[in-house]
Amino acid sequence: MVKKYLMKKQPAFTLLEMSIVLFIISLLILIILPNLAHQRQNASRIHRDAMVSVVQTQVDAYENETGATNVSLDQLRQHDYLTAAQVQKAKKEHIAVVNGKAVQR
Repeated sequence: MVKKYLMKKQPAFTLLEMSIVLFIISLLILIILPNLAHQRQNASRIHRDAMVSVVQTQVDAYENETGATNVSLDQLRQHDYLTAAQVQKAKKEHIAVVNGKAVQR
């Protein structure tokens, strides 16, 4: 004598339903990944532009206060216009001071 509750079908997902869900998830991932790479590049460009702006602001402040016209990143660091971390990031981003202007090379 087999009990009736043992013969009832248990509710579950079929293989087809699971395949459809996995297909949709993979499509979403394929859409999202290129956007993430683009956003990373965009953030890097914004950071680089911000570093150029910071360096230029400090160059202007240094020139206004000292009257010097030929300034380097090392001079700005020595006179506490930039921190060591800022100078390191500026060098990593290939930012230099040329004729009183902060430029990226």
